[in-house]
Amino acid sequence: MKIITTIAEMREVALKAKHNGSVGYIPTMGALHEGHGSLIKKAREENDTVIVSVFVNPLQFGPGEDYEAYPRNIEADGAFCESLGVDYIFHPEVEEMYPDDFGFRVVPPEHMTHILCGITRPIHFAGVATVLAKFFTILRPTRAYFGQKDVQQVAIVKAMVEDLNLNLEIVPCPIVREADGLAKSSRNTYLSEDERKAATVLSRGLRHALESVKSGNTDAGKVKREVIELIEEEPLAKIDYVEILRFSNFERVKTIEEDCFMAMAVYIGKTRLIDNSFFDDLNTL
Repeated sequence: MKIITTIAEMREVALKAKHNGSVGYIPTMGALHEGHGSLIKKAREENDTVIVSVFVNPLQFGPGEDYEAYPRNIEADGAFCESLGVDYIFHPEVEEMYPDDFGFRVVPPEHMTHILCGITRPIHFAGVATVLAKFFTILRPTRAYFGQKDVQQVAIVKAMVEDLNLNLEIVPCPIVREADGLAKSSRNTYLSEDERKAATVLSRGLRHALESVKSGNTDAGKVKREVIELIEEEPLAKIDYVEILRFSNFERVKTIEEDCFMAMAVYIGKTRLIDNSFFDDLNTL
């Protein structure tokens, strides 16, 4: 495995790899865990070459967010990737990706960003789309792998690839969870012992919603209220949002049907956690 830090070398290596077969790509900000590992394993199964980017992207962090505090450990990330058979890590410096004269942004459509995480993080998805457009252009992967935990990101990236005629396949992968249901996340490391216990309220809320629908309750407003009440019973939890949307158009629904999912963002102490589930995924919680 080799760690590459420049765009020029990465482009050359990726071009040769694409010429010789398929290239699977996993974009990350580092602090890798088993959730990332599941993406890497799937990419390894499906491609001749696997590339992981490790880059904490400043464009997707707003004022007062955790850019400076975000965990960085390329040695640990490198060992993790090597153990799973990754061929290359792309680990550029910020100045390599965004020189002083860099000013371009890829701005997703408003109907996909005015809801969920986009309400409190208004610049986030333009930052995500911009860095991914750069990575896709540099690497030209056959497939790119994303965790379904970032459901809004998955939808935006799929739309960007389709609308801009980018020649790659976006592969969403199931959320990887701890034994108690908490979705694996790099931000879980911020949680104290008590907060870690409280954080299971997200997956418990999702399970309640899915069980409610399974029992015949398809009233989205009622299901949403039930979940909000459940979360509010946890003293360490503060709700950012709880929504039920249709994935195909990201619109709120009155009646829960196929293609609908519940998504939430909840502060546990000072740490903001996200989670989601489609209504046919009860067995995954």
